[in-house]
Amino acid sequence: MKNLYRISLILCFFLTATTVFAQTTPKPNISGVILDESKKPADYVTVVLFKASDSSVVKTAFTDPTGTFSFNVPTKGSYYYKASNMGYKTLKSKTIVLTEDNQKIDFGTAQLAASTQNLKEVNVAVTKPLIERKMDRVVMNVSSSSIMSGSTALEVLQKAPGVTVDQNDNISMMGKQGVLIQLDGKQTYMSSADVANLLRNMQSSDIESIELITNPSSKYDAAGNSGIINIKTKKSKNGGTNGSVNGMAGYGKNFRGNAGLSLNHRTQKLNLFGNYNYGKNERENQIDIDRISNGKTADTYFMQVGSSLRKQNNNNFKVGLDYFIDKKNTIGVLVNGYFNHGTEASVNNTLIGPSFQKVDSMLVSNTLQTNKYNNLSYNLNYKSVLDTAGSEISADVDYSRYNGNDGSKYDNDYLFPNGERIRPIVYTRNNTPSIIDIKAFKVDYNVALSKTVKLEAGVKSSWVKTDNDLQAEEFVSNTWRNDVNRSNQFIYDENVNAAYTNLNKQFKNTSVQIGLRVEQTNSKGNLITTNTVVERSYWDFFPTLFVQQTLSKNNQLGFSYSRRIDRPSYDALNPFIYYLDQYTYNKGNPFLNPQYTNNFELSYTLMQKYMLSIGYSRVNDVITEVLLPDTAQKALYQTNANLAKNISYNANLNVPIQITKWWQTNNNLNVFYLSFEAPDLAGRALKTGKTSFQFKTQQTFTIVSGFTAELSGSYESPLDYGTFSIRPRYSIDAGLSKALFNKKASLKFALSDVFNTYKTNLSSIYSGLTYEVRQKNESQVGRLSFTYRFGKNEIKPARRRSTGTEAEQGRMKN
Repeated sequence: MKNLYRISLILCFFLTATTVFAQTTPKPNISGVILDESKKPADYVTVVLFKASDSSVVKTAFTDPTGTFSFNVPTKGSYYYKASNMGYKTLKSKTIVLTEDNQKIDFGTAQLAASTQNLKEVNVAVTKPLIERKMDRVVMNVSSSSIMSGSTALEVLQKAPGVTVDQNDNISMMGKQGVLIQLDGKQTYMSSADVANLLRNMQSSDIESIELITNPSSKYDAAGNSGIINIKTKKSKNGGTNGSVNGMAGYGKNFRGNAGLSLNHRTQKLNLFGNYNYGKNERENQIDIDRISNGKTADTYFMQVGSSLRKQNNNNFKVGLDYFIDKKNTIGVLVNGYFNHGTEASVNNTLIGPSFQKVDSMLVSNTLQTNKYNNLSYNLNYKSVLDTAGSEISADVDYSRYNGNDGSKYDNDYLFPNGERIRPIVYTRNNTPSIIDIKAFKVDYNVALSKTVKLEAGVKSSWVKTDNDLQAEEFVSNTWRNDVNRSNQFIYDENVNAAYTNLNKQFKNTSVQIGLRVEQTNSKGNLITTNTVVERSYWDFFPTLFVQQTLSKNNQLGFSYSRRIDRPSYDALNPFIYYLDQYTYNKGNPFLNPQYTNNFELSYTLMQKYMLSIGYSRVNDVITEVLLPDTAQKALYQTNANLAKNISYNANLNVPIQITKWWQTNNNLNVFYLSFEAPDLAGRALKTGKTSFQFKTQQTFTIVSGFTAELSGSYESPLDYGTFSIRPRYSIDAGLSKALFNKKASLKFALSDVFNTYKTNLSSIYSGLTYEVRQKNESQVGRLSFTYRFGKNEIKPARRRSTGTEAEQGRMKN
């Protein structure tokens, strides 16, 4: 309670200081509200104010999430505005007059109308572009793409501009790892491995859009050194009783499929909603590793060839209720979760000898892994609208419990080159039950201090406890016995308390937002068996600054700065050892420190669609996945380590082009320089630096009304990351989409990695360690998906909201 009291005092200081700073002299003001075609507030609509006398441009602004726009004008006179947004007709207002006696004019509410364009006498509805640039983020509209259909969320992420997913499902943005994944604005609080599994089990049919936020404001948790990726799931856009059903069947080397149901029922007082999705996924993976283990007298050469088949059955659901107490107050509950289970069978053959040409022994390893993951999350939320200016307060209370169990059986057979057994087969097995409990609450408050000044503030606390128990056994004398060298229990407790404030001021052509977030962290890692305890308690301050400058109607500049933190994921801290075979394993590092990042970004937007951003970041104590030698066992192991620093420069260019009425394209180029330094990494110094680039292009063709085709391609140049040197990766995807039954249904076909070229080849840039890794996942897959929407469309949709436990869930492990 003492910590919360101290945070409350700091927050009160911020509120007082920013309120005093915000007092300004009133100026003549013009305001209004813009609604979309379904009479909902339309945010980020471009509103341009004109002088009626000569039609000259006075100011440009964007609507906020409530659809409101506002202008402070220097003089009295006659004015009108035009409002425009992609997919809508330009809206022109009536003319109003500002006088000495009437210096505040409200245009009232206006509604946008959907735009259509004529193509050979066929009306073609304008759909959302694949990529949109908004004030503080880039949005990829997944639901409008046929190529995305039938894919998993992880596969969809690989197609987002500036985003890559490596061979171990680590997600990078603008060349940097450490991305915070959110679902509907909520942090997931899971480890990187668990996030990957969650996204692997989520279908594209559940996703509306993906938001890429490279420099988040102080309102967001300070985690995520390379920014935030927010995955917005589909919500019903209509009231009454309505819903949708969807199904997908796909095949590459193995079958995959899913089916789901979504329902929504809304009255004037109550909104009930829910969905369920079942998925079955089989995926094959090939991995080859050639490496040299340096010895005191002679080197040993290892040539490993392995394959695995992973089978997953997934059940995901969500159910919720919103109760509208009155026009200003809403209370809601939300329950979601998943029940997933699967197996993974692996075979690895390792040839061992004094050279790659001469073999004197070999190891044949067979592994069978079983997994079972269950998660239930509960959210209670409240929202109150305080005034017509958009002031509101909201609160969330969250609880989430995660249960996982990984079981593994290993058979290691040591043979001579002629096939004779060197020694009896070694049998071992592991059982690793894990429990993660997450509790959190948050309160957010925002108020319009004036027409041009807005204040946001809030507090949040979270408590996370993970309990992992590694039960390792070996088969000796026909009996399973506890392996005391590997069995262990690891318990990790973490409490984070935070407070933030943001102040936003709109000047004539400039918008400025300053913010500060304070976080206090208490953590304790306890390796029970060895009684190794690592405790930490620390305070951190995370300032942010955003400046948006409108140069003219078609030219906008932006600048942003933020300081951020990344705490180690729970699985990275877990010191357990997991074997692929005797010579290849993975282990955690309980002594990892958090990493800190300073991010700077300058952006330029031309004609509301061409976007260029230039960024710089420096990460201290960067947490990086590394491959290192175990000289005692002649083994190669994977772990996470703190390197001294990581420097990054990046430039991102996004260019959409309407080539003809029936052909449009979006092109994204990301160029970046990455360098890593570590004076002492396992006894050796590391210093790397390399310039790389990623290019992605999307071509969309309108064949006839309701029938479109898509073609996309991506290329990633050679990249050095940490101790890895990664060779080029590239692929091409294709898709078709057809609207059916008066646009109530859609049928989509997609073929990913058409020429089966996407693979990961990497080698070592760590001095004294030589290896080559070649990995090929099952990426060439054809998918056929069908979606049908049904029901009444009478009342407004359910509100979208975020819970308080998304960041913590993002750090869990599957």
